[in-house]
Amino acid sequence: MTTNPNNGFVSGLEGVVAAQTRLSHVDGQRGELILAGYALEEVAPTLSFEAMVHLLWHDRLPTSVEVIHLHSELARWRALPPALLDLLQSAARTNRPAMDALRMAAGAIDLDLPASALDDGTLGHVLLARIPTVVAAYWRLQQGAAPIAPDPALGHAANYLYMLTGSVPNAARVRGLETYLNTVIDHGLNASTFTARVIIATHSDLVSAITGAIGALKGPLHGGAPGPALDMVFAIGEAARAEAYLRAKLEAGERLMGFGHRIYKVRDPRAEVLAAAARDLYAADGDMALYTLAGAVEETAVRLLAEFKPGRNLQTNVEFYTALLLHGLALPTDLFAPTFAVGRVAGWIGHAWEQIATGRLIRPASQYIGARGRSYEHADADRSHALS
Repeated sequence: MTTNPNNGFVSGLEGVVAAQTRLSHVDGQRGELILAGYALEEVAPTLSFEAMVHLLWHDRLPTSVEVIHLHSELARWRALPPALLDLLQSAARTNRPAMDALRMAAGAIDLDLPASALDDGTLGHVLLARIPTVVAAYWRLQQGAAPIAPDPALGHAANYLYMLTGSVPNAARVRGLETYLNTVIDHGLNASTFTARVIIATHSDLVSAITGAIGALKGPLHGGAPGPALDMVFAIGEAARAEAYLRAKLEAGERLMGFGHRIYKVRDPRAEVLAAAARDLYAADGDMALYTLAGAVEETAVRLLAEFKPGRNLQTNVEFYTALLLHGLALPTDLFAPTFAVGRVAGWIGHAWEQIATGRLIRPASQYIGARGRSYEHADADRSHALS
């Protein structure tokens, strides 16, 4: 019999199955992302965000009446209480990063609700409705502008863009943002989702679970940094310069931002969906020259990565076309990670509800690797304490 020298220890819990879920399935070898039974590319580009949330939360596509009901429920809770706006104003005075402000605000997001309203269903709607309002309000405060109240006639994605700019977005922009939010709504048991499940498993509250998830997403190893992928495209400037620029970075041992993924060993399916969404957005309301340049950079990067790192099959990941799409929506890079949270919060809530239903505490074991057999000398310790 073979003895495991680590006694079952798996660094980072990589590959350890810690939950069962019906929400999403990630297959990195095949390049597949399944959301509630549907392939990502089938539902993300077509469903409204409200319909996608219903699918995730209720395991079925909604009727038109159910979409209207969710629209109304989110409109009911979207406005922020004055005390929460005061908190955001205080954070803006010290110019805290947007993710810091979101983490602070998330913990106080139910500040105006009576205890009788704090059931998990209500809190789910409150969190989903108010996270984008927090992000938009804080961004405007940072710019020295007044927050814009949500418009109850607008849907979730349209409201977010409206609260950022004060202008009602056109259909192309709404579709572009909805496709993005649908694409990032859930992605297996990632770090932030696991955090939410661990917290809610203690029978803590949903607000605490989502606040913890935001804290995990804030870390650059999880939330990522889509901005640098776009910076690289801008630095290249024209397709003819792509080869020399990228080759120089690879020869210097630098990483190409927007390429390679820990899970996906083929092209990230989210990149496929977001590339198409960006193409449609830029064709309808943007600079197609930038989209064409990004495509040329992507093609050159994938070819050079195969040359410099043979056998690793480093392909385009979600960050590359996230950056291009969100830039096309006129979002600054500081809002890329908070906008990710605007979509992912629906997945966090769904996972928290699943975990509540199991009734199980998540309590992995640790393996002690410290010293043993040490002796505590009372006399010497007492003497040292007296001399101090």
